[in-house]
Amino acid sequence: MQTSTSKTTSRSTQQLVYILQFALILTVVAIAAVRHTYATHAHSFAHYHGPVVGPAKEVSLHGKHGHHHIGYVAYPKYEFSYGVDDHHTGDHHGQKEHRDGKNVVGEYTVKEPGGNIRTVKYHADPHAGFFAYVHNSDGNNHDGGTYVGHRQSEGYGGYY
Repeated sequence: MQTSTSKTTSRSTQQLVYILQFALILTVVAIAAVRHTYATHAHSFAHYHGPVVGPAKEVSLHGKHGHHHIGYVAYPKYEFSYGVDDHHTGDHHGQKEHRDGKNVVGEYTVKEPGGNIRTVKYHADPHAGFFAYVHNSDGNNHDGGTYVGHRQSEGYGGYY
């Protein structure tokens, strides 16, 4: 025959087991919810074609110290894009670019720590040089900011 004390102890032990099982189930559900939440906060992509088309041309390079190198050059033609959109870390940036021979057109976007979104659109060719247009979402734009870098020489068949 069980005493009243042993029935109370048995009931308390059973209640403790139920509480621990319930806590374990809640923990598993919470972990699954957190993993699902973080898994859906980031997105990235990448796309490319290229980097060259047509036949390759052999070039001979004579470097410093008498070293001789053989390389190959072909008509450059490519396009690429990539991006990251991560709401958890706040990392948002991307770039896309297209090149056909000596003409390059592209843009990149980056979200800066203060929240400003900077977009730079650029193009370059051997006649006009390099031009970049900078747009800031906070209104601090650099309109008309032009940089004309070096013009391409005809070395390596004129392609870089």
